[in-house]
Amino acid sequence: MTKSKHIAWHDSIVSKEARQKRNKHKSAVLWFTGLSGSGKSTITVELEKKLYQLGIYTYRLDGDNIRHGLNKNLGFTPEDRAENIRRIGEVSKLFIDAGVLTLTAFISPYREDRNLVRALLPDKEFIEVYVKCSLEACEERDPKGLYKKARAGAIAGFTGVDAPYEEPIAPELTIDTEKQSIEEATQQVINYLLENDYLT
Repeated sequence: MTKSKHIAWHDSIVSKEARQKRNKHKSAVLWFTGLSGSGKSTITVELEKKLYQLGIYTYRLDGDNIRHGLNKNLGFTPEDRAENIRRIGEVSKLFIDAGVLTLTAFISPYREDRNLVRALLPDKEFIEVYVKCSLEACEERDPKGLYKKARAGAIAGFTGVDAPYEEPIAPELTIDTEKQSIEEATQQVINYLLENDYLT
């Protein structure tokens, strides 16, 4: 990849802090990670709705949706997965600067890739949410039929089948979708945001 030359950062007069003050809440990225079928997208859709009802400026970035546009040229090799997450990290950083509470739903199977996104952002602006669900339960749900295709050999490099998933070591939040309902999961996230003064 050729690096850009002869470029300079052009600062804005309107700061992130000014946007947050106007919006009356802090901005950060809630990074939902977990196996396919764990419930990441379902939770973020419901959470986005509830936060909107509370008057919070949000935007949701979903793994499949992003691959329809921004990342449609990427596959699922470890290198492409890393680039996929790097780009989402940069997009999330822009949304945070805009004063928006950003929700992402990506398998993001590698700790190193998630930690690189965390390193892009100031302290407390990356909130890792581990959507915990056993492979057996995810495979039983199989909402898109992807596990079935992977087991049949129609999909190579599928996380949990023939590619690894590295669980977060110290996520800010863990949601267990085998034990918690969608309502309980979304309320847990909202409680975290309230308790840590994001929704001031």
